[in-house]
Amino acid sequence: MNEAVRDPGPSRAAPAGEEHDPVRAPWTGPMRAALDEAVRAPATGDVPVGAVVLGPDGSVIGRGRNEREATGDPTGHAEVLALREAARAVGEWRLAGCTLVVTLEPCTMCAGAIVLSRVDRVVYGAVDEKAGAAGSLWDVLRDRRLNHRPEVIQGVLAGECAGLLTDFFRGR
Repeated sequence: MNEAVRDPGPSRAAPAGEEHDPVRAPWTGPMRAALDEAVRAPATGDVPVGAVVLGPDGSVIGRGRNEREATGDPTGHAEVLALREAARAVGEWRLAGCTLVVTLEPCTMCAGAIVLSRVDRVVYGAVDEKAGAAGSLWDVLRDRRLNHRPEVIQGVLAGECAGLLTDFFRGR
C-alpha cells in the first residue's frame, strides 16, 4: 500500500497546457491513481469516482472507489473509503500532513469527513455543479466557520475525470 505515486511519463501525458501548470502538474500522477480506482467502480454498477490519500511522504496510504451499489452503503463514496483506509494505515483518525486526491469534487458528506479528518490538502478533477461542496455549489472545505480548512486544488485532469462520468451516464 505504501508505494509512491509518480507521474507515468509521456505515455499518459497531461493535456496541452496542463503540464506547464505549476499548481496542477505535480498532482497528475496521483490523479492517475485515483482514475485507476474510478474505472473499476462501474463493474458493480457504481458511479466511476476514485480517490487516493497520500501520506506526508507522497506514498499512497488509502484508496477508494464508489461502492454504494456494491455494498448497499449510502456512505460508500470513494473519499470516505479512502479516508477510512488511510486512518487505519496511520493508526488514528487525524490525517494531518496528508492529501486526498479525488476524481470528482466532493459532496457535502465527503467534505464534512474531509474537514473532520484534518487532511492538509484536497485535489480534485471534475467539478460537480449539482452537488459539489468544494467551491461550486457549496464551499464546505473553505468555510471560515469550521475549525479546519484544507488547501483545495481543482481541475487536475478535469477533462479526463469528467469524460469518465459522462461516458458512464450516457451508457445508462
